[in-house]
Amino acid sequence: MIDFFLESYKNAPLWHIALEFLVFVCGILSVWFAKKENIWVYPTGLIATVISVYLLYVAGYIGDMIINAYFSIMSIYGWYVWAKGGTAEDNLPITRTNLKEKITGILLFIVTIFVVLGVYKYFDYTINPDNYIDMISSGIFFSGMWYMARKKIENWTLWIIGDIIVVPLYAYRGLGMLSLQYLIFTILAISAYLKWRKILDSKEQIL
Repeated sequence: MIDFFLESYKNAPLWHIALEFLVFVCGILSVWFAKKENIWVYPTGLIATVISVYLLYVAGYIGDMIINAYFSIMSIYGWYVWAKGGTAEDNLPITRTNLKEKITGILLFIVTIFVVLGVYKYFDYTINPDNYIDMISSGIFFSGMWYMARKKIENWTLWIIGDIIVVPLYAYRGLGMLSLQYLIFTILAISAYLKWRKILDSKEQIL
C-alpha cells in the first residue's frame, strides 16, 4: 500500500508534491468547513481548486482540469452568496431542492458531459475508458457545487456519489494522494449529509 502511494511520486518534482499536499490539506479543510456551514469553505476550497487546475493541466487530465476551473468560479460565487445571505444564519438556510432546481441540476449534469467531451474532441485528445468515467463524475460535481452554493442538502448526495466514483479512478491513474483525499471526502460528505439533514428536519418540525 505504501509503495502504491510512493511509486507515482518517485520522479515528480518536489514542489509538485508540495503543491499536491497543499491541495490535499485545503480540500479536506474545505469539506470540513462546508459541513459546519462555515464560509471558510470557499477560500480554502479556492486554494485547492486553483492549484489543482495547474497540476491536472500538467498531467493532461482535461476533464478534471475543467471541473476544478469551474469549482474555482463557483467558489467565488458561493463565497458571495454565503457572505450576502449569512453562513449558518436563517438568511440562507439549508433547504431541499424544488422541481425547478432538480431540473437545473440534471441539465448541468448533461451539459457538463457534452462540454467536457467537446473539449477532448477540440484538442484532439485520445479518449480512454477512464475519461468517460471522468466526464460522468464531472457532471455530478458540477451540479453538486451549484447546489452547495445555494445550501441545498442534495449537494451532499451528489458529492458522495461522485467521490465514490473518483476514488478508484485516481488510484488507477496513479494519483495516490488524490485518491486518498477523495476517500476522506466521502467519509466527511456522509457525515455532513447526516448533520445537514438533522438541522433541516428540526427546522421542518418547527414549521
